[in-house]
Amino acid sequence: MTILIAILAVLVFYIIFFYNSLKTTEVRIGASLQEIGNQLKRQAQLIPNLIESVKGYMKHEKDVFTALTNARKMVDEAISSKDPQKIDKAQDLISKTVSSLRVIAESNPEIQASGLVDNMMNELRDTADKIMYARRTYIDLSADYNLKISTIPGVWIAPLFGFTKKSGLSTPDSPEVTSVSDTETKTPKVQL
Repeated sequence: MTILIAILAVLVFYIIFFYNSLKTTEVRIGASLQEIGNQLKRQAQLIPNLIESVKGYMKHEKDVFTALTNARKMVDEAISSKDPQKIDKAQDLISKTVSSLRVIAESNPEIQASGLVDNMMNELRDTADKIMYARRTYIDLSADYNLKISTIPGVWIAPLFGFTKKSGLSTPDSPEVTSVSDTETKTPKVQL
């Protein structure tokens, strides 16, 4: 009888430990999603201030500033929704727009020589790195969580407490995710 009680106690403690582990990971996933939003918001707020500093050098590229403003609005809406897919789309739009800005700056020696533009590019790179780190954290935590609830004993315990799979950030659909196509390796041609 004592052995049975001991086994039952160990089992209960294991289930409590496993539950706490899942709950901790679930909370960290939420926090990492908030960090992605935080970094996107930082980027959305930083970009207009940096742009104001260098606008005089880039008057001829008005469309880029309009696109950045639109991207910033989309980021604010995505952060408010707390939807990973909307945040991912907003990040893609910001990245594409910032890439356009980088290409313009890199192709124009006057702009490239400006300390203001150099500072802006460093800040944008730093922010992009922080966003990528936050995204990586979210992806890793979601993968760990999903692995815990889809393997034994999680596959049995998780449904008892209502734990369900967490969606990750969206990625392009491709049957061969480990390969790079020829078009992806070509240098983009930019015409101003």
